[in-house]
Amino acid sequence: MTTVLLVRHGLTAMTGPVLAGWTPGVHLDERGREQAEALAGRLGPLELDAIVSSPLERCQETAAAIARGRAVSVETDDRFGECGYGDWTGRPLKELAKEPLWQVVQAHPSAAVFPGGEALADTQSRAVRAVRDWNERLGEKATYLVCSHGDVIKAIVADALGLHLDQFQRITADPASVTVIRYTPLRPFLLRSNDVGGDVANLVPPSGVPEHKDGGENLTGSDAAVGGGPGTT
Repeated sequence: MTTVLLVRHGLTAMTGPVLAGWTPGVHLDERGREQAEALAGRLGPLELDAIVSSPLERCQETAAAIARGRAVSVETDDRFGECGYGDWTGRPLKELAKEPLWQVVQAHPSAAVFPGGEALADTQSRAVRAVRDWNERLGEKATYLVCSHGDVIKAIVADALGLHLDQFQRITADPASVTVIRYTPLRPFLLRSNDVGGDVANLVPPSGVPEHKDGGENLTGSDAAVGGGPGTT
């Protein structure tokens, strides 16, 4: 079982009113730095085998706060970078909402191709491939963190849930939130989604025998418990 923590970067001055995309020099603002420090403290008890980040400054700065004091340094993977919004980059969202493409992005994102930029389907493909590659590289017992962007995280979660990309707008990834997916040989499990508070004790991978008994039957760690199961407490 490989556990991946998907962290969205903290707030910037552009977060919300403007589609920042790959705009260079977009740094965390004071609120974002406070979010990153708070998140670093909350994740402190969790041992991480790697910290991987989008190349964009706001993610690098968020990841650096989490890496501070740890034995691992931040590694960069461009495949976790923001969607290439092309000509939409740097434009106000209230202006973009008037574009015909806006409704495609909202209702049929698998068909959305940004002018002068990237298709959302291609964003999902590269990000999911990156997760699979890191899972293989780090091994089945690893717990690692990826700092990325809202649409990228939502696309990864949609894939993990077996959802068509057209459903990914039903998923939320707030600034400085944590979304956790555990990959097993049979299927991924979504452990947390858009988590912005609370401890992380139940994210520590179980040790010892990788099987439990339920109703007299042995279930491996990749089996879904019928009826929902007792949880990890």
